[in-house]
Amino acid sequence: MDEEKRHLKQVCKVLNQKIQEMEEEIFEDKNKIQEFHKYMWENKSGMDKQELNSVRSNNEQEAKLLLQTRDYFKKLLKIKDSPYFASIEILNEKGVKEQVYLGMTYLKKANFDQLIYDWRAPICSIFYDYETGPVEYITPNGVIKSHLYQKKQYKIEHQELKRIINSDIHIEDEVLQEVLAKDSGDKMKHIVTTIQQEQNLVIRNTLDKDLIVQGFAGSGKTSVALHRIAFLLYKIPNLSSKQILIFSPNDIFTEYISDVLPTLGEENTLQTTFHDYLNRMIKEYKSVESFPEFLKRYYLQKNQQDDIFYKQSDSIIFDLEKYVEHFVNHLHFQNGFCENHVYEYSKEELDELFHQKYNQAPLFERINQMAQKFSEQNYCGSSKKKATYHKLILEALNLKKDYRILLLSFFESSFYHSTLSEKEKYSFKQNKLITYDNALIFVYLKGLLEGFPYDNTILQIVIDEAQDYSLLQYKILQQIFKKASFTILGDIHQGINPFYQYQSLEDLKQLWEAKYIELNKTYRSSPEIIEYANRILNLHHVYALQKKSGKPVLFRNNFATLIKDITYLKENHKSIALITHDNVIANHLYEFIKDNFRISLLLNEKDKFQKDLVIIPAYLAKGLEFDSVIVYQEKHHRFLDSEKNLYYVAVTRAQHELIVYDI
Repeated sequence: MDEEKRHLKQVCKVLNQKIQEMEEEIFEDKNKIQEFHKYMWENKSGMDKQELNSVRSNNEQEAKLLLQTRDYFKKLLKIKDSPYFASIEILNEKGVKEQVYLGMTYLKKANFDQLIYDWRAPICSIFYDYETGPVEYITPNGVIKSHLYQKKQYKIEHQELKRIINSDIHIEDEVLQEVLAKDSGDKMKHIVTTIQQEQNLVIRNTLDKDLIVQGFAGSGKTSVALHRIAFLLYKIPNLSSKQILIFSPNDIFTEYISDVLPTLGEENTLQTTFHDYLNRMIKEYKSVESFPEFLKRYYLQKNQQDDIFYKQSDSIIFDLEKYVEHFVNHLHFQNGFCENHVYEYSKEELDELFHQKYNQAPLFERINQMAQKFSEQNYCGSSKKKATYHKLILEALNLKKDYRILLLSFFESSFYHSTLSEKEKYSFKQNKLITYDNALIFVYLKGLLEGFPYDNTILQIVIDEAQDYSLLQYKILQQIFKKASFTILGDIHQGINPFYQYQSLEDLKQLWEAKYIELNKTYRSSPEIIEYANRILNLHHVYALQKKSGKPVLFRNNFATLIKDITYLKENHKSIALITHDNVIANHLYEFIKDNFRISLLLNEKDKFQKDLVIIPAYLAKGLEFDSVIVYQEKHHRFLDSEKNLYYVAVTRAQHELIVYDI
């Protein structure tokens, strides 16, 4: 203990000195850049172009270095109170025992000796992957073999060593149990100090371009995804946060995870929902129904139409592709045209160009290419007449570029194996709301006819709650982000789309030659809660890492005890959720409870809420966790046998206590 205290004192001395030096350095560099801007302004007129470009280039380089220095300075400030959290004692390359300290970022002495290693450094993988004994880790120079003698974990507060824990057994160690026993906060936190071996295999995997991760409720899928992002930003040269895109299930979830990457010392990545992308790609309608709104419509109306099952099925992909192929192949020019009374094209000539020369492009891209070519041919390489030719080609084909009508044509064709009501047919011609199930087909049809918008700026895609995306959605994303690597995480047991279910996420391997990994341990809920959740879906292989809490799942059938139960939970926990089957019962509960407690009602994904006490329908609770949960259902607003997955989602939001009301 004394030796470790002396070491900590030495580290803190170097750290404090480094912070002070960098603070002065940043101030000086900032003044230099300001002086440079002043110099440029005063002498700009006297410089030639080459000199001006050279000076600007040097300044940009200095500004870039200043930003890097600032980023590292911020990381050092974050670790100032607690510089490192663990250490490993190993045999180094010279055959000498060496103690390696792990922190949120690195720290070196003036002589370049490493005092702290960034947790993402190759050597630090030993801490997460091994118990004492022979070990190996991968470096840029190859595989390094060594021997691990001891692992330690530290509790350091305000640069003072409070506790040392020898962590020879890693799976259920003291630090992990301490973390699991804590109440959850308003935001998700990082798990750097407790990353488990199975999670680390996902986080540090750079051998496989694409990953598919099946993980049970509470297995840390989202945390793993975010730590994987932090690792990739560390590992891949020149990869930036702006080149990574996370698809979240809803805006509530996006807000919930917003603190993780900053606490890991990285900027937040781009984040979106699939609904945001539908809105960007569909301009023909005023609004697009979101996935939660689609679910709300189903759970309130129980509208289990065969037509929606078909629209959500994989077979609609094949049928739509065949329809587009048939439509384009049988499209012929009705007549030729003559532009400006000079440039004449016969229908035979146009047909040959359309079906032979430009037949590799989608329909409307063919027309664009033909219009461009005609304009350049006839106007000395100019594109000024492209719009004119575009219009003439469409008229000669007797074709309108109206995707609402084109989609309706598909629905009325023999390729569509269902029927639409007259009311729904009429709605397609309007420009108001397009439903979620129709929006997916609309976007795919649009992509097949004009090409998908290609985004080459995104290099890494992370998709959370992957089980709620259909194969059609994945095909759309695959076409848009052709350059990107995909990390896809989900749990088939939490699939809440009543019209689409996976047997296994391995089904996605038909689109990607991806590595498939399973996370079978759950860190969120107590064993008592997991045992009950397992019975819902007849699961036998989900293992709870928490120790038994001694608090069994409670069942109520009397509404009169609700206020008493909420009062008890508020006295013992920081965050409580009342999770209902649907919006109707959520509203009723809110009206009953609001005069007794300060409570949030969450009915839409855009709503703001306080996590200390919230009422929320189950389909909006995906990905969230609470210290305690009351699952509430009544006779006409209950989880049916066909909605077991949704009920499973509801009960697995609870960490420590679960009460089930069935009135």
